[in-house]
Amino acid sequence: MTAFDGTYLDAIRQALHDAMAADSTVFCLGEDIGVYGGAFGATAGLFEAFGAERVLDTPIAEQAIAGAAIGAALMGRRPVAEFQFMDFALLASDLICNFAAGTRWRWGAPCPVVFRGPAGAGVHGGPFHSQNPEGAFLGRPGLKIVAPGTVADAYALLRASIDDPDPVLFLEHKALYRRLKDRWDSPPIARLGQAALRRDGTKAAILTYGAAQHLALEATADLDVAILDLRTLHPLDLDAITALAKRTHRVMVLTEASLSSGPSAELTARIQDACFPWLDAPVMRLGAEDTFTPASPPLEAAFLPSKARIRDGIEGLLAW
Repeated sequence: MTAFDGTYLDAIRQALHDAMAADSTVFCLGEDIGVYGGAFGATAGLFEAFGAERVLDTPIAEQAIAGAAIGAALMGRRPVAEFQFMDFALLASDLICNFAAGTRWRWGAPCPVVFRGPAGAGVHGGPFHSQNPEGAFLGRPGLKIVAPGTVADAYALLRASIDDPDPVLFLEHKALYRRLKDRWDSPPIARLGQAALRRDGTKAAILTYGAAQHLALEATADLDVAILDLRTLHPLDLDAITALAKRTHRVMVLTEASLSSGPSAELTARIQDACFPWLDAPVMRLGAEDTFTPASPPLEAAFLPSKARIRDGIEGLLAW
C-alpha cells in the first residue's frame, strides 16, 4: 500500500483492496458490489481489479449471502460479505449466530468470515436503514463485533477482522463515510479487543464507540474528562475499561444504540461489578430512545444522543 489520503469510506475500500491483493483466498460478495461498486461505493474498483470470481454480485437475499460466505469460510476461503444496510443482518441472524459463531465450539473449525456494512442513524434513513443492531448480536459466543469510529480504525480493524479466524460483525457508521478524512504514509495496525484512549482526563470517563465518540469529544472539549473508544464490543477491553473507571471514579457509557438490553447495559453491569468500591457516583448511561429511528430530521435529532445531552449528563455526573 502506498500513502493514503482519504475518507472513512476510502479506508474501507483500501482495506478490502489490500487484503485481496495480499491473500488470494479473500473475496467479496453482496448486493450490487460488482460493477456498481456497492450502494455507498465501498467496493468501487474492486471488480475491475480482481474480476467477477472474487467480487460476486448476489441476489437480494441476506440468508443466501451469509450461507454462501459461511460455507466458503469453512472450505478455506476468507469471504467478506456486505449487507447493503446492517439492519438486514437480522435476516441472516440464525446463520450468523447459531452456525458461524458456533463452529469452533462444535467441532473446532475456524470460520473466518466478515459480515460488514453501514449501520447507524444521523442521515435521515428512517426505521429500516438506520438501526444499530449490535445489541441483538451481543452475547453470542464466538461472534466478534467491531465498530470503528476513525478513518485509521476503519482500515486497520477491517484488516484485522479479515485476518481473524472467527466470524466478525463489522459495523461501519454511515454518517462517518464521507465526514472524516485522514492520511498516513504507512498503513495503521490495530488488533481486535483493544480500546483506544482518545483523550485523557482525571475527573470522569466516557466509554463509547463509533460515531458517538466524536460527539463526546466535542461536548466535553473544555472539561477534564477522558474519552475511551472501545472499538470492539466483543471482545471488550476490560483491562482498559476497569483501569479508567478506577482512576476517574465517575463513568458515563455513551452509545447510539437503544438503552434497553443494549451494549450500555452490559458495560454498566461490568463496571459496577468490577469497580464499585472506586466509584463516586452511579454509572450513567446515555443512548438512543427505545423506539425505531424516525425518518423526520427533527425527530431523529431528538431520538439520538446530542452534544447538549452529553454535556448536561457529564456536568451532572461531575456534581456528585
